[in-house]
Amino acid sequence: MISINDQTVEIVEEMMTWEEELKVKTHTLNNGATVIDCGVNVDGSIEAGLMFTEVCMGGLATTSVSVNKIGDVPFPFINVTTDHPSIACLAAQKAGWSVSVDDYFAMGSGPARALALKPKHTYEKINYEDESDYAVIALESATLPKDAVLQYIADECGVEIGNVYALVAPTASIVGSVQVSGRVVETGVYKLNELGFDTTKIVSGSGTAPIAPVMKSDLKAMGATNDSVIYYGSVTLFVHGVDEELFKKVPSSKSNDYGKPFFNTFKDAGYDFYKIDTNIFAPAEILANDLDTGAVYHTGHLNSEVIMESYGVKGI
Repeated sequence: MISINDQTVEIVEEMMTWEEELKVKTHTLNNGATVIDCGVNVDGSIEAGLMFTEVCMGGLATTSVSVNKIGDVPFPFINVTTDHPSIACLAAQKAGWSVSVDDYFAMGSGPARALALKPKHTYEKINYEDESDYAVIALESATLPKDAVLQYIADECGVEIGNVYALVAPTASIVGSVQVSGRVVETGVYKLNELGFDTTKIVSGSGTAPIAPVMKSDLKAMGATNDSVIYYGSVTLFVHGVDEELFKKVPSSKSNDYGKPFFNTFKDAGYDFYKIDTNIFAPAEILANDLDTGAVYHTGHLNSEVIMESYGVKGI
C-alpha cells in the first residue's frame, strides 16, 4: 500500500534544499525535529504554497497556478489533480488533527495524521493505513512550534523525533492562501463522505479555485480563503456510480448560511464554529462523470458577487 509519509519526504527535502528560492526557512530544533517556516517569519511564495499543498495531500497530487478572471479582474487560481482522491483528501489533507500542547495550538493536516489515526474512524471508513519511519505534518499557525510540540507529534505517530518534519504557515500568508484554496477537491470529497458516499469509488478528482489576497489578520484571512472554495471553487470527479440525489446536496449553495462572505457568517455566529451550518464547507460547483454509465452530472454555481465582496477589491 502507498505510504503517504514516505511519498512526501522527498518534497520536504526539496523545500529544504531550495529554501532561499522558495522564501522559506528551515529550523532544526534541539531535539532533532525539523520545522520549515513557510510564512510566520518569512514571506513564503506561491511555489512554496503549491509544495505545501502537495505535502498536505500526501504526495498524491499535482498542482499548478494559472491566472483567470472573476468578472474583469485577474486572480491567480490553483489547479489541483489527484488520482487517489480518497487517500489524498481524507487520509492526508483533511484538517483532522487539533494539535494542542501547553499554550500552542494549530490545526494539523498531512500524512502524519495517518500514523496517529486522527481521527481513527476516517481511516476505518476508507480502509487505509500507513507505515513509515517518517512523520510529515502541516500546521496552520502564526507561531512556530517548539520541541515539546514536535515530541508530542513523534509520540503520537510512533516515530523517532529526528524523523518528524513540520511545515508551518499562518492563514494570513501567501502559502496560507494557496494551501486553503488547494483544498478545493478535498471539500467535495469530504462532503460526499459526510453524506455517506463511499469515496473509494472516486477514481480521480480535479479542481480549481482562486487564491485569495493575503489579509491583514488570520481571522479575516480565514474568511477570504474559505470563500475562495465556497463561492468560486470548481470540482470534477470521475466516479464509479453517481447517486444523483446525493450529489445534488454537495454544493455550498445548499447551506442555510450561503450568500454572504464567510467572515460575516462567522461574526454573526458569535465567532462560534459550532453555530455554523457545516454544509457551507463545500465547493461552489461539482461535475461528476459516472464511469459505469458514461453519464455526466453538474450541480451548483459560481458566485462572483460574494467573492469580490469578500476579497475587498477596489477599483482605482
